[in-house]
Amino acid sequence: MTIAIFGNAMKANMHDEVAHILDFMQRRGVSVVLSQELRQELNLREYAPLEEAKETIDFALSVGGDGTFLTTAAAIGELNIPIVGINLGRLGFLAEVPTSQVDVILDQLIKGEYTIEQRSLLRVTTSRPDLIMSPNALNEVAIMKYGLSSMITICAQVNGETLNRYEADGLVIATPTGSTAYNMSIGGPLMVPQTRGIILSPIASHSLSVRPLVLPDDWKLDFSIKSRTGSYLLSVDGRSQVMNEEITLHIERAASTIKLVQLGKNSFIQSLKDKLLWGKAN
Repeated sequence: MTIAIFGNAMKANMHDEVAHILDFMQRRGVSVVLSQELRQELNLREYAPLEEAKETIDFALSVGGDGTFLTTAAAIGELNIPIVGINLGRLGFLAEVPTSQVDVILDQLIKGEYTIEQRSLLRVTTSRPDLIMSPNALNEVAIMKYGLSSMITICAQVNGETLNRYEADGLVIATPTGSTAYNMSIGGPLMVPQTRGIILSPIASHSLSVRPLVLPDDWKLDFSIKSRTGSYLLSVDGRSQVMNEEITLHIERAASTIKLVQLGKNSFIQSLKDKLLWGKAN
């Protein structure tokens, strides 16, 4: 078995946690490769870099928070490698395994005591196909105003039919997985990850009649944007770039998925209750 380890090397406790995992893997005879960032920043050059061993990897281990998990998913791309999330952050819906359970969870992984859950992705393309290096989003695609400019106008079409003209600070187009991320913070609906849907949630809409909307995930979405500055910000799972307003966007469900390793008896419902304190006394 070969496991690739990803992590945010800037986190204070990352070195100790990775060292613990590497020691565990060595004792269990598991081969390890490291992301380029970890290998360089933590000075672990005795381990093979990810780029040289992509075809041999059985699992990816994301050590950090949900942001690290998204970075891992982008790096894995379409290699179809299942990901395990170790949580060094706070509110983690993707990185769910606490550090106190790492040994138990890794032991279960080695023994094959796990299930695989498929999560849908969104794929964004533009009228300039060369502009986006990592077009797939596990959480969301966000269209936002750039800098200190006033609101932007986002014209949305669904399957070729005009849906709405959003005058707002932006618009979040989220997957069910991403419903608990940016979408949740702006009042969008929560969705069970296995649900087949795409969420449209406006950011600070200038119209009280505009509300979040859930669409079937096999529908095709097209967006054109107007801004007083002539530009807008496009964010794909937090990977942001400034776009000229002449550039239009097309978003649809990606052909590939991301595989999440499910260990133990944790469920999405239990995660909601634990992390959002549902059912807890005030």
